[in-house]
Amino acid sequence: MRRYHLFILYSLIAVLFGILIFKHFEPPIQKAEQVVIESFEGERIQMLIPEPKVRIFDVPDKISFAGETVPLEKPDVLERFEREIYVNAYWQSNMILLMKRSAKYLPTIEKILNENGIPEDFKYVAMAESGLMNVVSPAGARGFWQIMPATAKENNLEVSNDVDERYHLEKSTLAACKYLKSAYARFGNWTSVAASYNMGITGLRKRKEEQSFENYYDLFLNDETSRYIFRILAFKEIFENPEKYGYELKSSAYYKQPLYRELKVNQNIPNLAQWAIRHNSNYKELKIHNPWLRSSKLTVSKNKDYILKIPID
Repeated sequence: MRRYHLFILYSLIAVLFGILIFKHFEPPIQKAEQVVIESFEGERIQMLIPEPKVRIFDVPDKISFAGETVPLEKPDVLERFEREIYVNAYWQSNMILLMKRSAKYLPTIEKILNENGIPEDFKYVAMAESGLMNVVSPAGARGFWQIMPATAKENNLEVSNDVDERYHLEKSTLAACKYLKSAYARFGNWTSVAASYNMGITGLRKRKEEQSFENYYDLFLNDETSRYIFRILAFKEIFENPEKYGYELKSSAYYKQPLYRELKVNQNIPNLAQWAIRHNSNYKELKIHNPWLRSSKLTVSKNKDYILKIPID
């Protein structure tokens, strides 16, 4: 065999050997993961997660709350904001369900806020408080706005064995508006108002007096209140730019309120289950759509009445 034939043969062997080594050490290509989520209405939603790497988000250069600028030029403010962006953007199950619920409840909340002169950004306070669910805190706060019993009484919300209006979306939102107006009269800026919703007007006032600073972003506060405004801001940023953070829900994926019949009640109902049947409904529907009903009966005081909602099929 001639010398140049050997040269060609050895070169081919070397190339093949190099390819084998490269393939051996090359990281495996990960295929896109397909996730299927079933909505409340039974619709199957397919989501692709194509990137094996964690995404780094471009945090906005500026953001505001209720028209008040957030000083992102301060390193600690930027860091706290980024923390809540990543915590909430990557808690995908919670964020998806929160977005789906938002279409069901936010129109009512936005309408009441607007009618009472409260900036629309305060709808994100309800998200931060409860995730738009009728939850109960260890301290006893209840409902979307997490209202304590004493605050409920101050704002004329009924709390009894049969009725707890902290679970009434419209009435509890009105009560929250009353609190927010009172706090604004004390502080004069909406950022402090939102912070006071977490730690109380008195608590925030004391911290401001002790530290001789008025601006929320200049105060050293407990960990919960320190994170509170930034969690609200994260909800605002993600909800206003969902695609940027990987959330691409179709309009049909959002939950919706049904149409209702509204029945005025001014007499005792000793058995809500039987009452529901007489009105072409059932106990489950009655309790789901009137969560402020807290027992199996309804006692109606003199000169008092209630509106019960029954969904229209």
